[in-house]
Amino acid sequence: MHSASGRWILLATILGSSVASLDATVVNIALPRIGESLDTDVAGLQWTLNGYTLTLASFILLGGSLGDKLGRRKVFVWGAVGFAVTSVLCAAAVNIEMLVAARVLQGVAGAMLTPGSLALISSSLDERDRGAAIGLWSGFGGVAGALGPFLGGWLIDWVGWQSIFLINVPLVAVVVVLALRHVPESFDPNAPARLDIPGAVVVALALGALTFGLIDAMPLLALSGVLLLAVFVVIEVRSDHPLVPPALFRSRVFTAANLVTLAVYAALGGVFFLLVMELQLVAGYSPLMSGLATVPITLIMLALSAPAGRWAQAHGPRVPMTLGPLLAAAGLILLLRIGPAAGYVGDVLPGVVVFGLGLAVLVAPLTGAVLGAVPASEAGIASGVNNAVARTAQLLAVAALPGLAGISGSLTDPAAFDDGFETAMWICVGLLAAGALIAAVLLRPPRRAPDPASVECLPQCAVAGPAVAPRQRVTHSA
Repeated sequence: MHSASGRWILLATILGSSVASLDATVVNIALPRIGESLDTDVAGLQWTLNGYTLTLASFILLGGSLGDKLGRRKVFVWGAVGFAVTSVLCAAAVNIEMLVAARVLQGVAGAMLTPGSLALISSSLDERDRGAAIGLWSGFGGVAGALGPFLGGWLIDWVGWQSIFLINVPLVAVVVVLALRHVPESFDPNAPARLDIPGAVVVALALGALTFGLIDAMPLLALSGVLLLAVFVVIEVRSDHPLVPPALFRSRVFTAANLVTLAVYAALGGVFFLLVMELQLVAGYSPLMSGLATVPITLIMLALSAPAGRWAQAHGPRVPMTLGPLLAAAGLILLLRIGPAAGYVGDVLPGVVVFGLGLAVLVAPLTGAVLGAVPASEAGIASGVNNAVARTAQLLAVAALPGLAGISGSLTDPAAFDDGFETAMWICVGLLAAGALIAAVLLRPPRRAPDPASVECLPQCAVAGPAVAPRQRVTHSA
């Protein structure tokens, strides 16, 4: 960093994003203990995850817009404080209804906290430091994700599941102090005069209806959610300040990358929801051991994501975005070996390693495809839309997958859960294969123009090189 203030800004934003990363990894590990403590069934655990994801997915784009308009530091601090308060409410829950309500509110806070960290880096740091800062921000986020299963599993085993929420409070206190003392306020001077409140409300109602309908097996309610999503599309097309600018989807690459995201992240949502429960309920692992069992996934991604991103930048994202989901699918097939008294080295580790390799091959090229498909001025909103698509995919997978796989009711029958887990993993394999097929078909290299001296480069040229504005004429050397 070229200034001391830049280091403080980076520390504040890394800690802020790490709070959300830790929460995302440790809550899954705690689900069996939460179910036992609060005497709830699978549906209650689905809502424990989806209450948070529902509001986060619904309002994350609105949270970014609020920061641009009202002040990025202000909204970031609001989100951090809200996250701490709702974490205390989660820890204080005496029944599943109270926990789910607190998680819903926590998702709203997360929607203000999550977009702000990267926006503050981009707007507040010296331009010479931004690339290195984003790399550090991403790297330490991965470290937080790797530490989460170990820290969360240890806390659950020795203190109780409530501690995974209370650990957020001191971290947030540090974030708020650093942000108020060292992070300058910033705004987007080109932010729209009005916020797309109608779009945010309608998409929240749509996702809420879909989630209720899928978890509680109410087809008409789920159908109403689909219809509300259609209404949301109409609102966005007609709005002069949309949350999701329809023009982004004129790019074939951007559309394809988000379709791949929808399929792949639906599979990931199902895997990470069910895998740790399979390890604890069926294989007999403790929360700590089930958390440690998945750490190789994060370590492999930390080691290989950057090389995969560089390869895709040089050669295009089609190959890694096709191969990555197929490798991940092969990993899931290997994870079907998990059963009662499963050994880690022989039954769990091979699947975890291959699954992690698949994600390492896929994730960075996917992110690069999203950002490379649009002009640099639209990279922020493009990333936000892709993030919202990923969250929505995970939300719907957690809502639908247990019912489709026959996992319902009580968690006291390990044999029934094991049967449902096998079915669910095959569904996830199908989703990953669908993602690979979409990438293979839609991310074809662009055809060369007849005259190599002067070509009109459309957004899909981002497959092979840096993004340029739509319809911008670019002259290449013959």
